Formats: sequence, structure tokens, C-alpha cells
Amino acid sequence: MKDVSIGPVTASNDRPLTVIAGPCQLESLDHARMIATEMARVCDAHGAQFVFKGSYDKANRTSLSGKRGLGMDEGLAIHAAIKAEFGCPVLTDIHAPDQCTPVAQVCDILQIPAFLCRQTDLLLAAGESGAAVNIKKGQFLAPWDMANVVTKVESTGNTKLMLTERGVSFGYNALVADMRSLPEMMKTGYPVVMDATHAVAQPGGLGGSSGGQREFAPALARSAVALGIGAVFLETHEDPDNAPSDGPNMIKLADMDGVIKTLMAIDKIAKEDPVRL
Repeated sequence: MKDVSIGPVTASNDRPLTVIAGPCQLESLDHARMIATEMARVCDAHGAQFVFKGSYDKANRTSLSGKRGLGMDEGLAIHAAIKAEFGCPVLTDIHAPDQCTPVAQVCDILQIPAFLCRQTDLLLAAGESGAAVNIKKGQFLAPWDMANVVTKVESTGNTKLMLTERGVSFGYNALVADMRSLPEMMKTGYPVVMDATHAVAQPGGLGGSSGGQREFAPALARSAVALGIGAVFLETHEDPDNAPSDGPNMIKLADMDGVIKTLMAIDKIAKEDPVRL
């Protein structure tokens, strides 16, 4: 298995779980600091490695009227402040090749959205930035297809990669999480991430926005962590019903302590057992 060192965090399918968590969309520095404070506390209390996640631009909103975010300049300033205050790596989405270099000057991990995971120019630019790259598997891809995606980034000489499962299309406005994809992607050797919150989304399910079933996100996270994966991705908000993006599938911030406590207990059992799928 490959270890991916990202500042103080070492993501690996053989090491204690990394928790990638934060709001779907950045709202303000104070809001990001509030969420980071609680998530850093929870992760420290239960022995998890913490990466803060927040998006400065949601470029793939369901409708034109959807709130996209604060923009790159303000978003990166927030990430820089969170990184400096909490000492944790920070992650954000990128959507175009020309965003990779400036974002990598602040953020430790560039995230390739699922819809863009086969965009060669974007993958090459992300790899060339020198930052770690988290690639979300497209809703339209089989897990073994990610080997070709990995090869594109590796061609730049960058091997700081993570691969994320976030569900596969299952008819209209629905996703299903196939847990077989996790050990399948683990064959690459790279850390595998389960995006438990987007996997319970219902894309476009509300007509002008996406719906979701947040009550199932902890169950998917527990199932995935039992397989010995490297990280879990959980979007969180203190008031999901009033969040500007992806509220229906986010876990309430007040519930995260219990969720992470359970995940770390499962992670310990999974990684002490030498028998792997």
C-alpha cells in the first residue's frame, strides 16, 4: 500500500483513518472556523487524522440559480487562515486547469469533482501542481476504470493520489454505493476514500436542486470503514436544512462526535485484522 504524506497527515489504507470534513460550500471565515474547531476537537478526541474541506465554487449546481460560493480569492484566504490556525491540511475542488497552480499555493489537496474525473487536461494540471490530488470516481465509471485516471496523473510524476467513491448512477435522480468498488480501487495501492455524504445525494431530485437522505450517510461510512479504507469524506453543517448547498445529505455537526467515535472503533478492528478482501 502507498502512503500519501500531506503535511501532518499520512493517508494510507494501512494507517489510522483520515477524516476529510467541512461544509459543502464555504460561507465565511467565522463559519469555517466554527466547523473546523469542532471537527479538530472530535478528531483529536478519537484519534482520527483531520483534513478540512470547503468549496469556494460549486460549479456544477443543478440550476443556474443555485448559489455557487464565495469565489477563489475569498475562498483561498479562508483556507489559508484555517490551515494556519489549526495546522491541518486543507482541501478544495478545482474545475479548470488554470485554477490548479494558484489553488495549490494554498491548499494541500486538489479535489477533482466526479463529473470531471476523465478530463485529461484538468488531471495533468492538477498533477503538475505538486499538490496531493483526490479524484472522485465519476457516477458513470466502473471502479476498475479508475486505473486509467490514475495513469494520467502519474504521468506528471505526482504519486500523491487518493481515490474517492461517491456512488454510481442508479436510474434517474438516484445513486447506489457498491462496496465492491472500495477493495477494487485499493488494488491501485493508493488510499481509498468513501464519500458517505454525496453517496446519499439524490442528484437533481428536488427539481431545481439535489435532494438526499442524510440518515443513511453514517451507515455507508461504517460499512466502508469496515473494509480498511484510508479515509472517509463527510460534509457537515450546524444547520443542514438551511445550508446553501447539499443540505439534504450533510451530517449535522452536533452528531459528528458520535459518528467519528464509532468509525474509529471500526477502523481499529479492520486494520488490526490481517485478512483483507
